[in-house]
Order: sequence, then C-alpha cells, then structure tokens
Amino acid sequence: MTESTVVHLLRHGEVHNPHGLLYGRLPGYHLSDNGRSMAEMVAKALAGRDVVAVYSSPLERAQETATPVAQTFRLPIRTDERLIEADNIFEGAPLGGMFRAPGNYRHLWNPARPSWGEPYLQVVERMRSIVNAARAESRGHEVVLVSHQLPIWIIRLAAERRRLWHDPRRRQCSLASLTSFTFDGDRLASIGYSEPAGALIKPPKLLKPGNRR
Repeated sequence: MTESTVVHLLRHGEVHNPHGLLYGRLPGYHLSDNGRSMAEMVAKALAGRDVVAVYSSPLERAQETATPVAQTFRLPIRTDERLIEADNIFEGAPLGGMFRAPGNYRHLWNPARPSWGEPYLQVVERMRSIVNAARAESRGHEVVLVSHQLPIWIIRLAAERRRLWHDPRRRQCSLASLTSFTFDGDRLASIGYSEPAGALIKPPKLLKPGNRR
C-alpha cells in the first residue's frame, strides 16, 4: 500500500495596500487586519490535520499568513525563496493603469512568456522543486507551503497539463485559499481547492472613470 502525502499550497491573506499598487516582491507590504483574521481561520481549518512542516515565501505577507498555522502545530516556519512571488517589471505601478500607459506597451509583446516578468516555465521549475522537496521530506503526512497567487496557479496549471498562458482574472486562487496536491507515493493522485476564509473575502471595488486608486 502506497503512502499518501498532501502538499497544501496556501495563498497569503489580504494585504494592506491603501494606494492600490502592484506590490510584487516589494518589501513592507503586510497583512491587513482582515488578512490576519483570514490567516487565523485557515489555521483553525487545518487544526487536527497531520501537518508536520510549514514553509513560506520570504515576503512579509506570506510569513504573517504562515505564523498562525505554524503556531497551531508548534512548528518553525521554514523560509524558502522558491515560494516567492513572480518577478514583475510593473512593481510599484497602480493596478488599474499598467496596461493603459503607452510607455508600457514595449513590455507586453509576449503574454505567453510573459515578456513583463519572470517566465512561466521558470516559475514552474522552482515551484515544482519545492513541492517535490517538501513532499519527500513529509512523506506520509501533510505539509503547508505559503506562497502567492501566480506561483500557485502556475504550478497547478502545469500539474494539470494545461497551457501556462492564461487570463489572470480566471485564476482559481483566492486570498487565503488552499490548493492541495495529494500524492500516492510519488504519483500525483488529485488536486483539491478550498477557501477556509472565503467568508472574509471582500468583493473588488469598482473604480470610477479617471480614478486611479
């Protein structure tokens, strides 16, 4: 009988971002009060599971999301650079204006790579590496990896053998969601998705014409 191992990919909670910027890998972006509540809800949802390790992206919002999970299981947070957000040339730009500014067009020539940031294949490589390493070390148990929307979605697309180029608005990876890979031995048996903190997710604000929040 093969051993079952579950690798939970946890997206960080809501971030305090009053100026509506694409923060990417920029330092200083922490969870909002609501985001901290999300992290607590995820920790409660996982309590009682067989979690033996917690890994996290080095960015503050991921570390803060990992903290209540690690505390629940009395485990250290193992920081791993492979879980970091994808690099993006538009870091620091207003979320609503990146694709409207004529000066940005030179970065948008190849959405399949993508030309404006870290190549999808590179994201797959590093995410697959940490998923496999965490799975091997936690064989027969469960492990939580705290990361970011794009890396989690890209490794899921790769695992499901779907094309990596996609519409970001169609990602199934909400704040504080769990994308769970279940392995039978070394074979990926299933991929599950849940939103333990879904009740705390706020609907997106509609921007008025000319309002570059």
